[in-house]
Parts: sequence; structure tokens; C-alpha cells
Amino acid sequence: MKTEKNRGSASKGKVRKKMETYIIKVLNFLTKKGEVYKAEPPLDLKEAFSKFAGGENQMKKDQLLRFMVEHQGENNISTMEDLDKIVEKFLQLRNSCSSTKTSSTRIVDVYRKQGLSLNDFIDFLILDDFNGPLKDKVHHDMNAPLSHYFMYTGHNSYLTGNQLTSESSDEPIIEALKQGVRVIELDLWPSKSSNNDGIKVVHGRTFTTPVPVSKCLQSIKDYAFHKSDYPVILTLEDHLTPKHQDKFAKMATEIFGEMLYCPETDCLTEFPSPESLKKRIIISTKPPKEYQQSDSIRKPMPNGSEPSEEESWGPELPDSVAKLKTEDRNSSDEDQEDINTSDNKSNQQGVRQYKHLIAIHGGKSKGSMKNRLKDDVKVRRLSLSEKKLKSASESHGADLIRFTQRNILRVFPKGERVKSTNFRPYIGWLYGVQMVAFNMQGHGKSLRLMQGMFRANGGCGYVKKPEFLIRTLPHEEVFDPKKPPSRKQILKVKVYKGDGWRLDFSPTHFDRFSPPDFYTKVSIVGVPADCAKNKTRVKTDTWYPVWDEEFEFKLRVPELALLRIEVKDKDKGKDDFAGQTCLPLSELRHGFRSVPLYDRKGKKYKSVTLLMRFKLETLN
Repeated sequence: MKTEKNRGSASKGKVRKKMETYIIKVLNFLTKKGEVYKAEPPLDLKEAFSKFAGGENQMKKDQLLRFMVEHQGENNISTMEDLDKIVEKFLQLRNSCSSTKTSSTRIVDVYRKQGLSLNDFIDFLILDDFNGPLKDKVHHDMNAPLSHYFMYTGHNSYLTGNQLTSESSDEPIIEALKQGVRVIELDLWPSKSSNNDGIKVVHGRTFTTPVPVSKCLQSIKDYAFHKSDYPVILTLEDHLTPKHQDKFAKMATEIFGEMLYCPETDCLTEFPSPESLKKRIIISTKPPKEYQQSDSIRKPMPNGSEPSEEESWGPELPDSVAKLKTEDRNSSDEDQEDINTSDNKSNQQGVRQYKHLIAIHGGKSKGSMKNRLKDDVKVRRLSLSEKKLKSASESHGADLIRFTQRNILRVFPKGERVKSTNFRPYIGWLYGVQMVAFNMQGHGKSLRLMQGMFRANGGCGYVKKPEFLIRTLPHEEVFDPKKPPSRKQILKVKVYKGDGWRLDFSPTHFDRFSPPDFYTKVSIVGVPADCAKNKTRVKTDTWYPVWDEEFEFKLRVPELALLRIEVKDKDKGKDDFAGQTCLPLSELRHGFRSVPLYDRKGKKYKSVTLLMRFKLETLN
């Protein structure tokens, strides 16, 4: 009996202890919730405020204008009227988010008479609407040939998920165009279904479901220039018969109308510029031969060539998909655009109409790599898998760069990436590859790098390549990413503070009983010699971390570098994700900047931002 009583007492004691621990944690949580702005503002911000405010407690309008021009280098704010519009909008926006509402007119009057306090000044700097890290307008020269630009490129743009069993739809195409993607890929197959207009878009020889090509083309027309006015390029994997090619030509002409760009000659010696192709849609694939052997009786592939991206999946399966063949998919190395069928002479007029629509011709993809990369009078587009490109970069790096100075190279994911993952895009960018084709429905660090690169140039989807990738150096040399020049710049990155998590996350998202323990990771991605990582200290138990830490990065090729930023919540096990962004280093605006953060998929948070400072110094 005593033993049972002792056990009961011990059990009650454990419960009581757990309750006491729980109550203490709750009290700590409630206490810490109120600790909002106890941390001192960073010294740099106080010194800048004091300097431009003349040592006073308020910064007047003319002093704020001088700060914006001299310290921040704002060229688009030259008059007091320009500044008033920005600050008054900021004050009204901040008031609308505040729990204690004040008349907007009264707030503006106080600003006009008294100026901004130190806290007002810091709050103003941390709003990315007015003080973001990048220019929001197109500022690159857009009059060079298309081959001089990196292009925001999608792979199998119609797939909603994985490469084997997901649905085909126009929705991923719409979403990609809204994000600024400029190159959309469609796989075209004949269809017996009356619902598919006789032509279906589908990842052939898989269990993926088809979508009518007309639906895809209509959505492309409707959303092509939602984010950017610069041209949209359709890369086609063509598995059509001459009859269906004729049908596609009529359909595309009817839907796109004057948007469709059809050059006067099919022998371009130089690509037109993005500027000259604004609001135009361009079709790119290999032109069909007027008298070509039937695809069903294909000749053996010559020595040195590889199976196509689609060929590697085996014979085509009908819409009902009977059996999936995947044994050979890993050997995928070339685009199916190399194959077109045209064995019916009565359809040659239709084939010619289809050929007329093709503005960017797919080039030969057979023979040795040296032969494939040989420059010609006519410009063309060539496609390689990531595996083939990696191999070529090791043995033909200079040839790749010379080829991409005039021609267009497209690189697509290897066949093993069934889950729609992506490769590191730098494998292409370092060698001038314009179209690094990505699965936009996939997620991960590689896609974040892609999103970061194309935040450049106002997010228009075209980024001018550095001059050393466009021009041949003296003595016929070309850029070698494995042997970059000596260090020429230093990037200084200072992480001051973070804000907005309390607005975008629930109180218990990171920890049940205490505020988060945030830290920030800062890294450079680029040529191997430039890659580096750093991170701040952990700031414990606060939703409003102030780090005030600076990092230096010595750079050899800043033109191709990206700055990766990620915030995490320190935990006993795996640290929790709290936001990320990726920024093109060459586009960073100097001074104090508000850096908005994004979720894992690249969607911008409503409120989460970091206040940072960027400074790029050139070495002698």
C-alpha cells in the first residue's frame, strides 16, 4: 500500500513540476512579447541621421533630400516634390498598419513642419517599396543581338509536377510568364482525341496527362507580356506529321496574329535585338526537311551522336498510356527537335507554311562536340543536356564561349531529374549559355539562384552578358572561369536588423513558448574562386533581431556573382527556415537598403525585410 501511495505521490509531483515549467514558459513568452524596440538602433544609422540632421533630433525635408542624393545615390529624386511624394506615401502606409490610427493629413503636416525622428528615419529605410536593393526598371542596353543576353528559360513549361505522372496544363505556363520567364517549352504530339484539336502538349512516353495545344497558345498570348514587354520565345519539341505541322501553323497564326515574328529570310546571319522584338512571340525549333524519312523507319544514329531528350523514353505511348519505358532515359543528350517527319509529298505546302514560322532555327546535334560547336555564317540554336554541357566545359570550354557569342545554346535537365529538380545554373552561365532551362514547378537552392539572376535589369527576363563573354580577348583568347583574373573588387555587406516576422507568421510558428532565435547567412555564388560563406551571431528570444555585423567578400568576377541571403531560427534539431533572397551583385544599390525576403518557393513575404548596407570597392 505504501509503495502504491509513494508511486501516486511521485506521479503527482511530476505532473505538478511539468505544470510549473509550462507556466514559467508561458510567463516568459508573454513577458518577451513586449520586448519590441529595446535594442539600441545600430550606430551607423544613428551617425548618418545625426550627420545629415545637423546633430538635431529631427531630420528636416531638405536634409533628408541631401541624404537621399549624397549617401544613397538616388538619381531619380532631384526635387523636394519628388521626395514629398515618397515620404508622405510612406507615412500614410505606416499609419494604416498601426494599431492606433491617426489622421493621414495630420501625419503629413507633422512631417512638413518637424521632419522625421530617428525612429521615423529607420522605419522609412526598412520599407522596400521606396528603398529596395535593386533598380526596378530596365537599364541594360537592349539593342544587341539576342545571343548577347541570358534569358529566363523554362523546361517542360506545361507540367504541374514531376516528369512522369503529373498533369499537363496551361496554369504553369501562366505562372511562369507572370514571374517574367521569357522562354517557354512545348512538346507537340499528334492526338486522336477530339478534345485536343488534333495536337496535344504532353511529355511523351510517360504517364503525364495531355493538354490541348490551343489552350496553351491562347494562355501564352494572354499573359506573354504581363511582366515584361520583351519577346517570348517558344521552343518546340516537334513530334508532328506534316499534316499536323500545317494545322499548328494555321492555329499559331490565328491565335497570335501580328504578335508572331516571322523573319523575311530563314538564313539569319545575326539575331535581332530584344528591343526590336518587343511584344513579339518567336518560335524556335529545327525546321522540317521537305522530303525526310518517316520517323517510324528511322536510320541508325551516326557515330558520336546521342539519343534525343524524348527518344530516350522509348516508343511513344497512346493517350491511354499502356506501358512506361524508362530504361534508357538517363542517356538523354539532345533535343527531340532534331527529328521531324515528312513523308507525304501532298503535305509539302503545309510544311513550308510551318517552316516559315520558325524564326530561330535549331542547329545540327550530331557528330563530335567540336563539330556541333563550329561557328557558321548562319546563326542557330543548339540544345545540350546538363551532363553533355558539363563534359563539354571540361574539354571544349573556349569553343562553348565562342559559339555563344553569336549563336544560342540551350541546356536542359538530365533525364534522372524525374522529380523536376534542377541543376546549378552556373554550369551554363559561366560559358555564356543563354537558355539555362529550368523546371519552374520545382523548388530548391538552384531555382533560387535562377530567380536571383533574373531580378536583374528590372526583372524583364533578359540580362545582358558581361563583355568578356561577348567579345574575344586579345590574341584570340576567351574567358576561362577556371582561371579568373586577380581580385579586383571588395563587397562589404552589413546586416543591421530584421523586421516583419510577427506580421507574417503565427506567434508559435518557430517556438511554442518563446520568441525566435534568428541568425542570417550571407554567401557569394559565382566562379569557384569567388564562392564564400558567412553568418551572423544568433539573436535569442526576439522577433526584432538587431545584428549589426559586417562581412567582406573579395571578388574576381563580380559581373557573374550572386549574393545569397537566408535567415534561420536556431533550434536544437534542424534550424527553421525564416526567409531567403538572392541578388545579382553587379546590380546592388549602395547605401542603406531594405531587402525583402521570400519563402522557399520564391514568393515574396508581405512584411519580412532586412535592413542592410552594401558597398562595392574597386581594388587598385
